[in-house]
Amino acid sequence: MKNVGLLLERQHIHLGLLAVLLAGISIVVKTGKFMDGQILGIDTVTWFVLAIAIAVLHQVYVLFCWRVQLHYSLITRLFGWNGFTYYSTGFFILAILRIIFVILLAVSSRNTLSVDQFILNIMALAVTLPAVYLFYSIGRFFPYSRAVGIDHFDKSYRNKPLVKKGIFKYFKNPMYIFGIAILLIPGLLYSSVAALLVALFSQVYIWVHYYTTERPDMKRIYGTG
Repeated sequence: MKNVGLLLERQHIHLGLLAVLLAGISIVVKTGKFMDGQILGIDTVTWFVLAIAIAVLHQVYVLFCWRVQLHYSLITRLFGWNGFTYYSTGFFILAILRIIFVILLAVSSRNTLSVDQFILNIMALAVTLPAVYLFYSIGRFFPYSRAVGIDHFDKSYRNKPLVKKGIFKYFKNPMYIFGIAILLIPGLLYSSVAALLVALFSQVYIWVHYYTTERPDMKRIYGTG
């Protein structure tokens, strides 16, 4: 298949690192005592597995859509310009589900972290403030369409400069630092070890996505990464 090497570029690294992350988090869960509880008739272990699964599904979905579009223009060949709308709709549905599952997991396994709640609330506020500035900067300077990867669909973006305003002036990848960090908030507010583990898994896994998928794609689109 044409460009199959480019389609799978660095994905052996992705798969290997994902396996290590999943094995590591499985060991922590088996040795910990924080998986009791339930909500909506579903136990904490199930919510934990669902939260991890949707995180992996979200990033694999983006990987697949970006690569088949970048190297084959497959999505726009099938659906025309509506292809980006379909892709971005799927992106946001999965992103929202990630947040919902972490919240449900946090409620299910609440009060399993032995830290004063006032301290956890301060930490939640510390996470929230830069996240708010990030989403303000995206809305003001960096359209959401570009944030989810329209440059893989629209070749005109290859001639546009990278955004250096708002929070993007101070951080190269603020979405990977502060955007994904909002998943920490439910675990902090509900004092949930399980929810915090999922959030930390997501924080690490998003950087696997960056180094194995986004960075090489950025180099091909913009000549940098």
